[in-house]
Amino acid sequence: VSATAPLLQKWFAGSGHRQAQDPYFLYAASNAGSMIGLLAYPTLIEPNLPLTLQSRAWAAGYALLCGLIAACAALYWRARALVAPTPPMSHRAADGPNAPTRTRWVALAFVPSSLLLSVTAYLSTDVSPVPLMWVAPLALYLLTFILVFARLPRAIHQTMNYLLPATILAQAYVVFTEHAGTNYPMGFLVAVHLQVFFVAAMVCHGELARTRPSPEFLTEFYFWMSLGGVMGGVFNALVAPAMFHSMFEYPLGLALACMLSPPLFARRVPRLPHWARLQTHRERLARNVAFDLIVPLIVGLASATIFFRWPPEASAWPVIAVVAMCAATASNPVRLGLSVAAIFWAGAWYDDVVDHLVYRERSFYGVLQVQSDARERFYNLNHGRIRHGKQRRSDDPDLRDVPLLYYYPTGPIGQVFQAWPGKARRQPVAVVGLGVGSLAAYGQSEQEFTFFEIDPAVERIARESGYFKYLTDSRADCRVVLGDARLSLEHQPNYHFGLMVVDAFSGDAIPVHLLTREAIELYFRKLTNDGIVAFHISNRFLDLAPVLGNAARELGLVGLDQNEATRSPAEWQLGKEVSHWVVLARQRSDLEWLAGDPDWRPLAARPELPVWTDDYTSLWGVAHFGPAESLSSSR
Repeated sequence: VSATAPLLQKWFAGSGHRQAQDPYFLYAASNAGSMIGLLAYPTLIEPNLPLTLQSRAWAAGYALLCGLIAACAALYWRARALVAPTPPMSHRAADGPNAPTRTRWVALAFVPSSLLLSVTAYLSTDVSPVPLMWVAPLALYLLTFILVFARLPRAIHQTMNYLLPATILAQAYVVFTEHAGTNYPMGFLVAVHLQVFFVAAMVCHGELARTRPSPEFLTEFYFWMSLGGVMGGVFNALVAPAMFHSMFEYPLGLALACMLSPPLFARRVPRLPHWARLQTHRERLARNVAFDLIVPLIVGLASATIFFRWPPEASAWPVIAVVAMCAATASNPVRLGLSVAAIFWAGAWYDDVVDHLVYRERSFYGVLQVQSDARERFYNLNHGRIRHGKQRRSDDPDLRDVPLLYYYPTGPIGQVFQAWPGKARRQPVAVVGLGVGSLAAYGQSEQEFTFFEIDPAVERIARESGYFKYLTDSRADCRVVLGDARLSLEHQPNYHFGLMVVDAFSGDAIPVHLLTREAIELYFRKLTNDGIVAFHISNRFLDLAPVLGNAARELGLVGLDQNEATRSPAEWQLGKEVSHWVVLARQRSDLEWLAGDPDWRPLAARPELPVWTDDYTSLWGVAHFGPAESLSSSR
C-alpha cells in the first residue's frame, strides 16, 4: 500500500499534466490520507466495528484501491501516447543526486523517525501515561510531511529553522527545573515536548522537501527517504537499548536535528584566487572542527559543575546559566547540536545522583531503575513515573517482607490473601505480572506461587539484583514463567490454581487481551471449582471496573469491587498506596468471606458498553480524567 504513493507520483510526472513537473504535492495528499486514517481508527472505526467487519471493509477498500490504480495506469499509458516525447534531461537531472546528497536525505529522514519513537516513549512513561498518547506524536509526524510538501512559502521553513534552537533550549529549561521539583501541569509538559518534536520534524522534513530532485529521480528520492525512516526505527528499537542504559536517544535525536539544520546566519566569503580559497577552506575547516569539539566539551563540564555546585532545587538560575551557554552556540549547527547533547548528559548525570539511583537496566520494554529514598529506608523499582514495587531496607525479615504499595496488608489484595479460605489448604497461586515479587510475601510453606512475567529484566531485578528479597524470603515455592501471560497460561493444567491475581495493567500500556471475555474464560478454566480471580485495575485515566462487570454478567460470574480512597498518615509513612481491585468468582458463596466487608461492593456493569472480546475492544467508553489515583504497578 505504501509503495503506491511514489508509483502514482511517477506516473503523474509522465502524464503531461500542467503540474507534472513537480508531482511532490501528491505526497502531501498521501500523508493527509494517512493522518485521517490514524485519527479515524480509534475514534470511529474501532469503537463501532468488530475486527471481522474491519477486516472485510479493509479488503473491500483494498479491492477498490486496486481498481483505481488500474484506472490510473490506463490513463497514464493513454497520456503517454498523446504527450510529445520528453526532451533530453538537463545536465543536472542527468547527473542525478550525488553521494553526500543521498546521505543527507537518509539523515534527514532518520532523525524525525527516531524522535517520533523517543517522544512517544518519553511521554507515555516519564510525563503522562495516558492511553492512546502515541496518536499525538504520530499525527504531528504526518502533519509535517503534509505541510512541507504542500508548497508552503519558504519563509515558513526559515521560521522553523530559527525556532529550533529556541524551543530545544526552552525544553531543556523545563525538563531540568521539573526534575528539580517544579510542578508543571501535565498538559503543559506534553505541549512542550510535542512542540519541540514538531519543530524538529518540520526542519528536517522541510530540508527534504527543499532539496527534492527533479521527477526523473523521484523514486530514488523516496527510497533513500524511506531507508532513513526505517533506520530511525531500527535504531530506537534495537540499537539504542543495547547502547544506552537510559533513553539518551531522545536528546541525541534533538542534537542531530540541530546539526542537520541550515546555518542561521550565512557568511559572505570574500572573492579570492582558487589556491587561496582552497588554503583558506582547509584552515577554516581545521579550526571549526577543533572548536566544534572543544566548545561543547566546555559547555558539558561547566553544566555539570554548575548543577553540582549550585543545585537547581535551590534556584532556577543554574539552569538559566546552562541554557544561556548553549544558546551562545546557536549560530553554528554542529556546535549547537553537540552542546545540546552535552547539557542533557550533564543533567542526566546530576539526576542519577540526586535521585539516589543504585541500579538501571534497559530492555525491549523500557528502562527500569532501582532507587533508594533520601532517608535510605526503601528501595523502589520505577519504570518512568510508574512505580512497580517497593521494599523496606532492613536486615529483619519481619520488617523487610511486609508487602508495600498496592499490596499492603490493609489494602484490598491484602484482605483477599488474609481472608481467603483456600489459604488454609495452601492451594497454588498464579500471579500475572511480577513487579518485585511483593505478593510472594503472602506465600505459605508447601504452597506454590507461579508468576507470569513478560520482561526478563524484571525477573533479574526481583530475584538476582540483591535489592529486593520478596522471592528469596518467601515461604512458598516461587517460580517465574517468562513470556506473554495468556499464552503461558494455556500450557498450565486446568483446575489447578485456587487464586489468580492479574496485575499487568501499567499506566497507558493496557494489555486489553487480558481483559476480554475469552481471557476470563481461560482464567476460570485454570482455577479450581471454588477459585477466584483478583484484578488490579488502578488507573488515572481508565475505569476498567465496568469492563469486568460486563464480562462477568455475560459469563454468569459474580464480582466485588473495592476502590480505596484514603490511607492513614501512618500507612503512608510505612509505604502504602491506595489501589483499586476487583475479584470474580463462579458463584456468590465463593466470595462470602469478603461480602461481609463494607469496603467491598457488588461489581456493577454498564449495559450500554459492549463486552470486550478478542474481536472487539475500545478504550473510549471507559476513559475518564478524574482525580489522580495511583498507577498500577507491574506489567
